[in-house]
Amino acid sequence: MPDVQQGQPYTNFSQFTWQFINGNAAPHLWYNTMMLQFIICMPFFWWLARWAVKTPRRFYGTLLVTTAGYLGWLVLYNDLVVKGPQPQAWYLLDRVLISFVIYGIFGALAWKKYHSLTQLLRRYWGLVAVGFVGAFIWTNLELRACGYPVNLANASYYQPSMTLYSLAVIGLIAALAGLNLRQHTRVLGPIHFLATYAYRAYLANVFWLQILWRGFGHQLSVNHPVWTIISCYGLTWILAFASAYGLHWGWSIVLKLINN
Repeated sequence: MPDVQQGQPYTNFSQFTWQFINGNAAPHLWYNTMMLQFIICMPFFWWLARWAVKTPRRFYGTLLVTTAGYLGWLVLYNDLVVKGPQPQAWYLLDRVLISFVIYGIFGALAWKKYHSLTQLLRRYWGLVAVGFVGAFIWTNLELRACGYPVNLANASYYQPSMTLYSLAVIGLIAALAGLNLRQHTRVLGPIHFLATYAYRAYLANVFWLQILWRGFGHQLSVNHPVWTIISCYGLTWILAFASAYGLHWGWSIVLKLINN
């Protein structure tokens, strides 16, 4: 859809291909670009994790180098993009792997140290919760410092505050997952089912929201903004998961027909 594209909208097939690859075809597709880079670099992440966990010195050294290197990148990004003289000239840096590599490395290390990590989270999840609250307040103060009305375009992922916030959220989710696994709760089945389709549903998110907004959301928002938010986002969630499951189901039938 031309009006949801970022940067310069495409006018030919080559530009369309570039918009798709760099994530500019829609505001959420930078995530698709990020995941593609993660998949390509996954052998490196697994090699690094296997190498790092062989000795405590390697493990903590990897954590230290990754953290220091990422903080250095955030400072450079802040100078070039956030406060730079030509932010639009550098905006594609937020799609480059180094801008989120810390999550790939930490994720691979967390899996290799799964049992130790779950024990730590079980004991110190309260400290993680305090870090989450602190980071939440920090990010809000930064956002409000940019002036009113609040502009979400100023809420960049690539700040120390947002990195701490993201890691704290991941830690709390991991702690909650560990609790459910230990207790063998019935919610695990539905969670696994939804997780299977979550990424695919995310890619359908903007499409359905645009359809609903153009269909009735914009008109409804004039007099009932709260009901617009509830209905549009609720229906977007339902339709996104339904379409993801429907496409998977249809593709499974096609594969069976081909195999037969």
